[in-house]
Amino acid sequence: MKRFFLVLMLLASPVWAVQPDEILADPALETRARAISKELRCVVCRNENIDSSNAEVARDLRLLVRERLTAGDNNEEVVSFVVARYGEYVLLKPRFSLSNALLWGIGPVALLFGLGMAVVFIRRKPKAVAEGLSQDEQQRLDELLGG
Repeated sequence: MKRFFLVLMLLASPVWAVQPDEILADPALETRARAISKELRCVVCRNENIDSSNAEVARDLRLLVRERLTAGDNNEEVVSFVVARYGEYVLLKPRFSLSNALLWGIGPVALLFGLGMAVVFIRRKPKAVAEGLSQDEQQRLDELLGG
């Protein structure tokens, strides 16, 4: 029974994502294709590269990468072509740009702003309460507190 589950797990693993008919005859080109495929995200799957995804779109992207390599493109040209067609979402490690920096920076800035506002609010509130009491109210408060 354990062997059955082991075989089942091996058959379902992403090792079988790249189909034999996709593999290039030239080992150097196939190595480059695998390296590029590991940098590209499947647009259907979450955080899975196209090399290990079984989705049809991932297969199409793998074929596109191999087609571009066979046409003579270098690795950067292949990645640029795929990004131009599908957007930066396909990159597992997005390129640094102003818009990406802005997206990453807004969260911490908003957190710091919120913490600053909380500190200001907490510091001001006790002063406002203490300053707002008249002498009679302060005397009554002292009596209630046992002072």
